[in-house]
Amino acid sequence: MARYKGPKTKISRIFGEPILGNGKWLGKNSNPPGQHGEKRKRKTLGEFALQLREKQKAKYTYGVLERQFRKTFEEAARRKGATGENLIKLLEARLDNAIFRMGIAPSRPAARQLVSHKHIEVNGEVVNVPSFSLKPGDVVMVKEGSRERSSIQSMVRAKNPKFSWVDWSETEFKGTFLAYPERDAVPETIKEQLIVELYSK
Repeated sequence: MARYKGPKTKISRIFGEPILGNGKWLGKNSNPPGQHGEKRKRKTLGEFALQLREKQKAKYTYGVLERQFRKTFEEAARRKGATGENLIKLLEARLDNAIFRMGIAPSRPAARQLVSHKHIEVNGEVVNVPSFSLKPGDVVMVKEGSRERSSIQSMVRAKNPKFSWVDWSETEFKGTFLAYPERDAVPETIKEQLIVELYSK
């Protein structure tokens, strides 16, 4: 299963954003990791380094490893429209991400765990693959036998209204992936064009 197991705060400090977790320590120590902290002289990143950094940022954000990320990019390139926007749409259509957006889980890693432990159904069938790609109209719900678990009930919260491409009913433990989101509706500050340029070399 694609996931990062290292220190989350370190990753947040690399990008200066709460890529993993809530980033509550960024204010106290927001310098990039490494010896000598803010006193260390750092080189200006070149074109390739900036492109690679943006790809790493997207991979950490969505919890995807290199091989799977490359396959997702290739699928985005095959589809009509801008490759960068297609890439974000496909990443947002991942089952674990949709569960996070719906409010069933407080984070993508938590959503991945729900899926891998077989607590989630898609269109009435149990799916335990976090990378499962949803299509518009797919119905996602917490398995009936799992709804009474206190651990799951404590995680479920109301859907954020700004995520208009998913719907979620707290009372029914059921949601719907309504459509692929438009790029400007996705809050992640990923510069997908740099990723396209990196893979185009």
